[in-house]
Amino acid sequence: MAEDKELVEAFKNGEFATTYLSPKDYHRVHMPCDGTLRKMIYVPGDLFSVNPFLSQHVPNLFARNERVICVFDTEFGTMVQILVGATVTASIGTTWAGVINPPRHNEVKTWTYEGESAVKLTKGQEMGWFQLGSTVINLFQENQVRLAEHLSVGEPVRMGEILAYKN
Repeated sequence: MAEDKELVEAFKNGEFATTYLSPKDYHRVHMPCDGTLRKMIYVPGDLFSVNPFLSQHVPNLFARNERVICVFDTEFGTMVQILVGATVTASIGTTWAGVINPPRHNEVKTWTYEGESAVKLTKGQEMGWFQLGSTVINLFQENQVRLAEHLSVGEPVRMGEILAYKN
């Protein structure tokens, strides 16, 4: 996660959900729970396609692709929502900062949101978007949530569907 060892450590043994958005899917990203944005990190990278075949055959695909990492304080502890770029996606945007990645620079960029600048978002509220399909990864700290039993690899997830339950 952008060489932030403290952030990586905070999510060891935690839960995650990866949602693939194909070009035919809805390209908006919504909050799975209420949250207060504390940090946003833009990480430059490749723009490999993130389709299911390539995501299984390109080593560390999501860590190699361009991405925007959003760190939120939530009732479930710290949650990270990662918007992963892909071929043709070209733009990752957030509702508070607009398009994050124009023009492409080859450096990690970090924004912090403390005090009055903290961005508060509610469950279901739009938080970001892609120009075309891509991938969203949600990370939760250890022992904070259990993923919903109905979630399974390759099955679609709909806006408003339960992602996880608080432990």
